[in-house]
Amino acid sequence: MSTVEYLSLSHDRFRRVERDVFVRRVVADCLSHACTMIADSGARLDHPRPRLEACCQYGADADLAERDAILARRDDIARLLVPGARAAPWFGTAIEEDDDYPSGGAVRTGTFEGGCVFLAHDRRGCAIHRAALEGGWDLHGVKPAICRLFPLSYTEDLICISDDYEDYDCADAPGAPTLYRVARDTLGALFGAALVTALDEAEATVGAAPRPALVQLRVGGAAGR
Repeated sequence: MSTVEYLSLSHDRFRRVERDVFVRRVVADCLSHACTMIADSGARLDHPRPRLEACCQYGADADLAERDAILARRDDIARLLVPGARAAPWFGTAIEEDDDYPSGGAVRTGTFEGGCVFLAHDRRGCAIHRAALEGGWDLHGVKPAICRLFPLSYTEDLICISDDYEDYDCADAPGAPTLYRVARDTLGALFGAALVTALDEAEATVGAAPRPALVQLRVGGAAGR
């Protein structure tokens, strides 16, 4: 296993970032990509498995405030879901206490027919994001931050790469932008401009030529990030 290298950040909350955030790459527009699983929990598959929205198949952690915001938009989201998903539990009942979440805890989104319950509609991507696009409301604070950031994540004082990043063939796709460039705007929206400034400074020390940020997601489909 390769050694993870960290860079220092000049930021009040986040003090470190994995160097590979500025080097490794990912497909920017999920909806334009035919996802394939090439590994499962890090174990290489003998036969890759095509699976759209593969990274969403297990559900996701949602801050307690995000859960409440989703439920407040229940009507907007439910109308997009297939009847079975509409009636299924949208969240687990167990609360994970964790200071990394603004509310101090998180719950897991439910799953339905082998994927996150919010995938169960007649288009690709997330029904929460689709409802926001079609309804003209801001998804910030509603769509879980962990979903918006993937394949980046964070813990304590560290910006890092999600454990399952390498399970999917969107990882290190030729010609794709770096992980940072794909997530840069979302990092700013979630954590503020000061973090983007600190990350830009760290990126400059790596020397990897940044590619353009991700294209804006289309109203005609739901979003992957």
